[in-house]
Amino acid sequence: MMSTGGLITRATALLSGDGTPVTTPREPAREAAEHELSKPMYHENDPGLFDRALRKFFDWLDDLLGAASGATPGGGLGLLVILVLVVLAVGALWWRLGTPGRITTGAGDLFADGPRSAAEHRTAAEAHATAGRWTEAVQERMRAVVRSLEERTLLDPRPGRTADEAAAEAAVSLPDHAADLRAAARTFDDVTYGGRTADADTYARLRALDLTLDRAKPLLTGPTA
Repeated sequence: MMSTGGLITRATALLSGDGTPVTTPREPAREAAEHELSKPMYHENDPGLFDRALRKFFDWLDDLLGAASGATPGGGLGLLVILVLVVLAVGALWWRLGTPGRITTGAGDLFADGPRSAAEHRTAAEAHATAGRWTEAVQERMRAVVRSLEERTLLDPRPGRTADEAAAEAAVSLPDHAADLRAAARTFDDVTYGGRTADADTYARLRALDLTLDRAKPLLTGPTA
């Protein structure tokens, strides 16, 4: 490829009209060179816009990592360890909270579909479990737990009650099962509002709790003399 100096000489020769190089002012010579370099024949092998942008990005990333490794104890190895820890932390949060797009601002009404008996909720839960719909099975089984406590008058029927509220109120008369009730409410919230997916083991634990509470004797409290 012709150098810039050669292009200027060629351009000045063209300006002379007879092919003899002449002394040309700087500005016309520069303009002639720029005009010559603008021709497509000189840019056939130039990298495309995407290639240039990608090259600039990697240059920027290389400078950034170089600066970070220089400021990090242990240099490049220390930076690698930090990056691994950050990835692990993000993964742990993702696993605990579920998909961000599906997270809601808070728990809602436990019985969003209207009033049904505990037996009806249990039947629905078993049907979901048989079909392998574990999330729906867990939801229906938790509703069966709370509805059963209401039917036994261990909880006052109250519209708008959340799973957490039901667990806390039921723990007053069933203190030996307080931890299991809290865990069940947390599971319900995770699969209903937190984007988590239930499985067979999750449902089995909630089903066992339902059967246990159905046979549990409440702690009776009343006015003291």
